[in-house]
Amino acid sequence: MQERLAYITLNMIEGLGPVSVRRLIDCLGSPRAILEADREELMKARGVGEKLALKIITQRDSIDAEAEIDRAAALGAQIITPMDKGYPEALKAIHDPPLALYMKGDLVPEDGKALAIVGSRSTSQYGLKAADRFAFQLGQTGFTVVSGLARGTDTAAHRGALKSSGRTVAVLGGAIDRLYPPENAELAEQIAKQGAVISEYPLGRQADRMTFPYRNRIISGLSMGVLLIESDVKGGSMHTADAATEQGRTVFALPGRIDTPGAKGPHLLIKNGAKLVQSLDDILEEYELLLPAEELEMPASATAARPDVPLTEQESKVVEALWQEPLDVDALARRIGMASHELSGLLLGLEMKRVIKTLPGKVVELSDDLRTGFR
Repeated sequence: MQERLAYITLNMIEGLGPVSVRRLIDCLGSPRAILEADREELMKARGVGEKLALKIITQRDSIDAEAEIDRAAALGAQIITPMDKGYPEALKAIHDPPLALYMKGDLVPEDGKALAIVGSRSTSQYGLKAADRFAFQLGQTGFTVVSGLARGTDTAAHRGALKSSGRTVAVLGGAIDRLYPPENAELAEQIAKQGAVISEYPLGRQADRMTFPYRNRIISGLSMGVLLIESDVKGGSMHTADAATEQGRTVFALPGRIDTPGAKGPHLLIKNGAKLVQSLDDILEEYELLLPAEELEMPASATAARPDVPLTEQESKVVEALWQEPLDVDALARRIGMASHELSGLLLGLEMKRVIKTLPGKVVELSDDLRTGFR
């Protein structure tokens, strides 16, 4: 049996995980040797008792790895293992790298420059807009946005990256043929065309309370850092932040209102040393020594308006200021160095051009039309 087929077989054995497989390989020499060893040989590996040894022996002969490859191919997916060139180098370095990845789409070398955006499934409008905005901006600067395709924050992050024409990777909490949530099926297809949808789970495995936390180590493992948008202190995305810390990745957190539940998680992380993020610059400066300066510059299109809407020099300054975050009128006037009464007329013209929109409390933000103009 080929070693890559052995990896796929081992991945399909229930109750056998990456750490145990690594210990077995250290003891026996190769993945194939695990499938040929007897009970006593298997139990020589550290942490492998009689119960696990019997699981391996009773399941291994009934698993057909080649048939699994064919079933995945019928779904438009491939299976890659640590033996394949396409397996991400970043995952090889974590404590418990997945034995196999089922993948729709492709991972490319440029995905080594990736940042994860995670947060609550029931996030606020503030959180959704922040996830969309940061994902869009990261995509514009050449970052691949990694998330989990869940409702709420994940969905907003993937959509923001797609709107930027950047790359995005979705890591599933169940098998690739058991997509959850089902309403994101169309989004998953879009992601596969502009990145990859991946899962470590064998075909047929439904997502459950155990699979979601376990997949989070892959989200952080694929990324240079993790940005937490909103979460309770015990939210699932906090687990991703913990995994990032263990893997030596940078943890970023978006501050929120102190009276909102979604701010508790990010604020706890900030107290414990996570980097507070207010704008894209807070993320870019973290990597300025690791990446060439030209890779960290925001493309001109990210600070321009829609191609069909010509702007004056002053209007362009407003757009550039609002690209980072919504601002109230007074703060915007200070940001661009303009008197408030002069700015009011400028904002009226921009609103008529559908470049901006005004929110309650005299807060101004860029319109959805402007952002979607960069599809």
